[in-house]
Order: sequence, then C-alpha cells, then structure tokens
Amino acid sequence: MLRELRGTQLDREVPLQLWALDESGELAAGLDAHTWGRWLHVNLLWVDARHRGTGLGSQLLTAAERTAREERDCVNSRVWTWDFQAPDFDRKYGYEVVCAIPDYPAGITEYTLTKRIG
Repeated sequence: MLRELRGTQLDREVPLQLWALDESGELAAGLDAHTWGRWLHVNLLWVDARHRGTGLGSQLLTAAERTAREERDCVNSRVWTWDFQAPDFDRKYGYEVVCAIPDYPAGITEYTLTKRIG
C-alpha cells in the first residue's frame, strides 16, 4: 500500500494550521496538523487557559476535520494526547483509543486515538 502512495498526491504531507483570536486580536487557540494518505494527523490542539470551556477547541477540531474531509479527501483522523491532557475531550468527539503507552514518559500514559471522518 505504501508503494502505491509513492509519487501520488496522497504521498505528500500537507500542513493544516488553524488559529482563533480573541476580541482584542490576541491568540486564544490553535491547531497544528497535517494531512497524508487520506488521514488527518492532529499534532497539537491548544486553548489558552482564559478561553477553555468556550468551545474554541471544539470549533478548531471540527473545522480541521471538515477541511481534511472536504478539501483533502481524508477519511480518517488521528490524534495523540497524554493522560493529563485531553483524552476525554477527544472521546467526546468520537475518537477511540487504539493505543496506550504507559510510562511514556515515566508516570504518564500516551494515547493515540482515531476516528472515521469520511
């Protein structure tokens, strides 16, 4: 399958970044991702502490999934997080844990979650 991707449009990693500004023009939230092989890979979703709980994270994640699906023909999405961050947030939006790595780093569990988006 990887050989079939080589040299095609799907073989290229294409960056996808989204940002949200507050009323004063300050950065309030951001999402860094890329698309590759019909997958959206979310690397980072961050919301400033003052804006948590306002829906900005949900809006950015939904917008990234929509862009990946409608403009880049993606059918799946992948996120990773640590146990002290947001695995429940991702599950709330339909992501399922496919991998858990305990003690990565020591005392922390890293999760990989996936979701079908197309």
